Amino acid sequence: MTVWDDLVGQERVSEQLAAAARDADALVTAATTRTPPPEASKMTHAWLFTGPPGAGRNQAARAFAAALQCVSPDRALGGSPGCGFCDGCHTALIGTHADVTSVAAVGSQILAEDMRDTVRKSFTSPATGRWQIILVEDAERLNEKSANAVLKAVEEPAPRTVWLLCAPSIEDVLPTIRSRCRHLNLSTPRVDAIADMLVRREGIEPDVAAAAARATQGHVERARRLATDPAARARRAAVLRLPLRVEDIGGALKAAQELVDAAAEDAKQLAEETDSKETEELKAALGAAQGGRMPRGTAGVMKDLEDKQKRRRTRTQRDSLDLALTDLTAFYRDVLALQLGSRVAIANADAEDALERLARGSSPESTLRRIEAIAACRDALDRNVAPLLAVEAMTMALRAG
Repeated sequence: MTVWDDLVGQERVSEQLAAAARDADALVTAATTRTPPPEASKMTHAWLFTGPPGAGRNQAARAFAAALQCVSPDRALGGSPGCGFCDGCHTALIGTHADVTSVAAVGSQILAEDMRDTVRKSFTSPATGRWQIILVEDAERLNEKSANAVLKAVEEPAPRTVWLLCAPSIEDVLPTIRSRCRHLNLSTPRVDAIADMLVRREGIEPDVAAAAARATQGHVERARRLATDPAARARRAAVLRLPLRVEDIGGALKAAQELVDAAAEDAKQLAEETDSKETEELKAALGAAQGGRMPRGTAGVMKDLEDKQKRRRTRTQRDSLDLALTDLTAFYRDVLALQLGSRVAIANADAEDALERLARGSSPESTLRRIEAIAACRDALDRNVAPLLAVEAMTMALRAG
């Protein structure tokens, strides 16, 4: 199993990255043996991965990072970097490699203070690996200050440093940054390719895999979660029942409250898993005795951690809501397809009775207005409108049609 096996439906991108990894391996070998480097190289110091949600931008970047850090002995026999089983590949893929640093937005933005240590590290030589790799998972969330810090590092990189930036589209990244990156655009994977991956890699029954792939419409990670996690299937089923619960004002408001409460519960569960561990690790690093008082002068550091955790909980709640809104959009898209007699494949075949009922009881124009209401709710959440207010406005619009 190579590092490229998880890139579902991205054969063209995999080939380009594999070629660049081979040239990168030759460059490092030339530097360490003092031999002339290859004349034409497909390797460069900055890469920008774009593509729709679920296409695998972060997975592609991490697979490339693993290939760059590959230390498989097979390479000396002509094997390609990216074996997937050596220590360099394994630690890069699971996120524990000392020379692969990942940066993701904690809240709605990547702040300058979140990038400061990372930018500083980018100018150092690799500690144990072959390259110093900086992976920015949410490059579209860089604010002005953090983007300027990244720009300076990308403009004048260290010889063995590689920047991997991920964003939904090339327009989401500053022109000054993207002009210095090699751009790779990932496409939405085919439903049958995702289903095949679930069967081969996760051992999922073919009919369950096909249903999960069809329901998520090209989103690899959501399909995997839906196929393997009963709680995810239960949450989706609850969301798909919402359109039938907004026939009166009371039902619309209750449905909105339950949707927001479910997202808050998801955020709380994640916080319970990570916050306490982070807090205890920081206390130990600051020298606090087990169960004792914190040393003097550490209150500010603890407050910074609490603020970071609060931003992460807020983002997790909004991400959970966005997932529900995506499912709702797909539901009404299926309703519209039935109303127009379209032959496009129905994503939510498991809710066909509800789809038929709504298709018969409303017009295509009202379905389009409902889809627009969901989009307006997503925009309101992006503008930091209180989640309950945004979702209540949406459910009332769904009721009005």
